[in-house]
Amino acid sequence: MCKGGWEERYKALIKENKLLFTADLIKEKLKYAYDKRILAEEMAKELKEIMNICEASKDKHLLWFSKLIKEHFNGMVARAKFRISNGMMEGINYKIKTLRRQGYGYPDDEYFFLKIIDASRKDYVRNERSHRK
Repeated sequence: MCKGGWEERYKALIKENKLLFTADLIKEKLKYAYDKRILAEEMAKELKEIMNICEASKDKHLLWFSKLIKEHFNGMVARAKFRISNGMMEGINYKIKTLRRQGYGYPDDEYFFLKIIDASRKDYVRNERSHRK
C-alpha cells in the first residue's frame, strides 16, 4: 500500500511544472502551425490559440511572446499563404558580409560591388572532394 498524501504531492508537482507544460504545449502548437501542408486559415487559428494560452498563463515571458506573435501575425500567416522563403536572400547577405570581412577595406565602393557580382556568378562548392562526380 502507498502512503497517504499522494494526491497532494501530485497537485504540487503539477503546480510546479505548469509553466513547463504550457511551454511544451505552445512548442507543439507552433510546430504544427509551421507544418508545410497547413493552410493559412489553420495557421491563423493555431496562432490565436497560442496567444490565448500565453495570455491565460499570466506569465510575463509568455505574455511577451503573445505580444510578439500579435506584432508579426500577418507576416506569419503570409508564410503559410504564399509559401515563400527568404533563405536565398539570407545567403546573399551572408556572402556579402564574408566578402566585406575578407577584404579588410576595399579601395572604393565600385570595386566592392564588382567583387559581390563576381562572387554571385561563381558556382561555389563547399568541399570539392565530396562533390566530385
